[in-house]
Amino acid sequence: MRPISRVMIALAALALLVLLFVPVWRIDLSAPQYPEGLYMQIWADHFSGDVEKINGLNHYIGMAHIKDEMFAEFTYLPKVIMVLSALGLVAAAWGRRILLVGGLVTLSLFGAWALWRMWDWGYKYGHELDPRAAIKVEDMAYQPPLIGHKQLLNFDAWSTPDVGGWVLFGVMGLLAGVYFMEVRELRSKLKAKRTLQQVTNP
Repeated sequence: MRPISRVMIALAALALLVLLFVPVWRIDLSAPQYPEGLYMQIWADHFSGDVEKINGLNHYIGMAHIKDEMFAEFTYLPKVIMVLSALGLVAAAWGRRILLVGGLVTLSLFGAWALWRMWDWGYKYGHELDPRAAIKVEDMAYQPPLIGHKQLLNFDAWSTPDVGGWVLFGVMGLLAGVYFMEVRELRSKLKAKRTLQQVTNP
């Protein structure tokens, strides 16, 4: 790979470490009785924000109590991020294109898995309700949106990437850009080689 590509890969690998220090995802709730809104942030290893207030509301409709222990991923996700970052630095140092492809595929699978895991958690969280709940609405589920907006009773719920989520998407975009740059460079070299062969071997 070209030196600039290796530098960009190294920067992308180091940027992944930002996910250890900033929230990755965010859920915002607003309703007439909460004009200031409520929010919850999802980090690589814990929840933060108005978690207890949200738990207090959810108790009445039978939703599970949100706590860090409900996500087993919190125990190993920081290590996974550090391993991905280290592999990215190795790829940058070695400079082989196959490592770039492998890193892009691995990171894409990681992102897809994280989104699926959030959807799966949200589905169970919104559908598996306590039958003894004080408030019951027949055929009503409270699954939060994975991305975007959803109406939950009189609450507007928004689910969006936080700083870490945008960093992750940015890293994936940067690696994709490096990949296409390298593919174009390789094609140019192969074309030049074929042209030279045609000239020397008419």
